[in-house]
Amino acid sequence: MILNPATPVALLAILRASDVRPNIPLCLANNFYGIFGQQSVFKIPDSSCFELLPNTVDEGSVVPLYLPEDGPQQLVWIRESSIHDSLRTPEYEAEVADFVDWLLSEKHIAYPDGQTVLFNGEKSGPVSLVYRTANSGVVAVADQGAAHILSTRLPRFWKASPIPALPVSYLPVPDAAIERVRDLLVSLRFDALVAGIVNGISVEQMRKDIRYLTNEDGTSGIASRHSFHHGSRVAGEWLKTQFEDAGAKCRFMPFLEGFAPNVICRYDAKTESPDTVLISGHYDSRGSFGMERAPGGNDDGSGTISILNIARRIKQTGITFRRNVELVAFAGEEQGLLGSRAYARELRGRGANITLMIQADMLAYHAPDEPPQLGYPQSIGTPEVAQLVVNISAIYSPELTVGSTTVCCSDHQSFHEQGFPATQLFERVGPIADPMYHNSGDLSDRPGYDLNQVRSICKVQFATLLHAAGFDLPEGVNVEDLEKLD
Repeated sequence: MILNPATPVALLAILRASDVRPNIPLCLANNFYGIFGQQSVFKIPDSSCFELLPNTVDEGSVVPLYLPEDGPQQLVWIRESSIHDSLRTPEYEAEVADFVDWLLSEKHIAYPDGQTVLFNGEKSGPVSLVYRTANSGVVAVADQGAAHILSTRLPRFWKASPIPALPVSYLPVPDAAIERVRDLLVSLRFDALVAGIVNGISVEQMRKDIRYLTNEDGTSGIASRHSFHHGSRVAGEWLKTQFEDAGAKCRFMPFLEGFAPNVICRYDAKTESPDTVLISGHYDSRGSFGMERAPGGNDDGSGTISILNIARRIKQTGITFRRNVELVAFAGEEQGLLGSRAYARELRGRGANITLMIQADMLAYHAPDEPPQLGYPQSIGTPEVAQLVVNISAIYSPELTVGSTTVCCSDHQSFHEQGFPATQLFERVGPIADPMYHNSGDLSDRPGYDLNQVRSICKVQFATLLHAAGFDLPEGVNVEDLEKLD
């Protein structure tokens, strides 16, 4: 905590997300700024609200916030991802130490309040360290553009998320929405047609798709799918075309100047329905500091090819749906879930009825001595949706070892924050173990990259979609016919 006799601009309450009680005081609910890592951030508006904190959470931090009028104004949450101890190499620890030195360098002005401001000589302007723990912190920079520049300076296993300037809605998932998912859990049974459909997912087609997106096949010319890079536009155009060829109606959704757009694709219900089932991945990528190359073969090319091959199989089998279905490739995930936050807020503003949302992010890696796995979020998301995924995995992909992961904060969080039932699919039980995470070596042709695991998790995502949306096959098509379509 930063202590200063001067009057702070505000007090931030930084609380563990899982500890925040459902019926929090209105004074906090109206001053909610989002979930960052495993932490929820609130602004405490007055002393009476401060006094209610002990009845709201079990533990947390209260941080005085000092922002001089002529200094940095944009707050950014920075944090280390949940990583396996094997990734904590001396090189990585040195990288983190260098980053901390960069923040606390001698080229700083120490305000009387204890803040540290760095003038780094770049267009991003001063950087102010507001709050710090061992593996996270809050930094103030000049503006949102500087926040995006900051994201390029982070250690490889760290992420940055801009904290909004104004409060956002604190929207728990309604009981009625959770009850619909519980109904799916109760009614879930093996369906031979679902099995026949999902078993037709092709590893070879996935291999072709990922090698195009990473340019391992030398045909796309995509050096990077970073949201600011031209390659992300090439990838977005290609994805839109592929989804449209698979029978979906697609559109680009711009959300911030300079960023690649979201690619939003839709299969309308056969008869009019207010309900939508949404599955997604993010197609933007991140590489090593100082290098242009950002192939993103696993993060998140693997999730992107999962939803793409679901679309291909929809076209191949002639499926129609009883509820609306959306397949979305988000951009801006690596800069703080920016694309998905924009779309989730748009859907909430339209009063959309989302039955469930499932994000696929990093599906491909496991250590050579590990079995194929599937992880679901330990904290952020809807437990009932996660349980549905677990049950469906046991039915349609029993080869997967399933359990929880401490990895958090992919695009499903944006929907969870807007009160939609949501969860994430991840590649392993436990923390991130992929040594090429946020690295320019994140290619598909390397040890530990397992397209068979991607296929198994894709089957789970697809089967969940089929059970949740309901579907019909062309008249006369049966299980035997589906096998011929493999």
